[in-house]
Amino acid sequence: MNTDKILIAYDGSDNAQRSVAYVAAMVGHDGTRQVDVAAIERPADRDLFADDAAWKAECQRRNAAMRDALAQARAMLVAAGIPDGKVGTRFVESCRSPLREATECSIGTSIALEVLRLAEEGGYGTVVVGRRGVSKQEEFLFGSVSTKIIHAAKGLAVWVVA
Repeated sequence: MNTDKILIAYDGSDNAQRSVAYVAAMVGHDGTRQVDVAAIERPADRDLFADDAAWKAECQRRNAAMRDALAQARAMLVAAGIPDGKVGTRFVESCRSPLREATECSIGTSIALEVLRLAEEGGYGTVVVGRRGVSKQEEFLFGSVSTKIIHAAKGLAVWVVA
């Protein structure tokens, strides 16, 4: 476990933004840690659109918005004092995306497992997630990414930021 590498699971939500702020406050003064912010693409459901062009346009809008949000998260970490070379972003495209250009893609079965795969492949010692803002009933029925990460994580620390 490499305690000097931190992976923040990011979806652009308020809880994810709080996770970035928390990491910035915790390690911003320490220039030795590598901090990466990762987002897993969740494309719009094709069935909700009249045609492929409308679906592709929505996917492009979402893709651009997430990449902008990742850039803002990165800027927050750098502003907190983490050296520019120690902060990175990663956007994993969905295999179902009409925009997919990367050879690596998320099959979309589990965001939590995708995040843990990134953590394992990257040798991260800590994964940071925001607590999902759902009711107890919704969490019981559908689960949450943070809960699934906690249960499936092995050999690393998980920080859940509320």
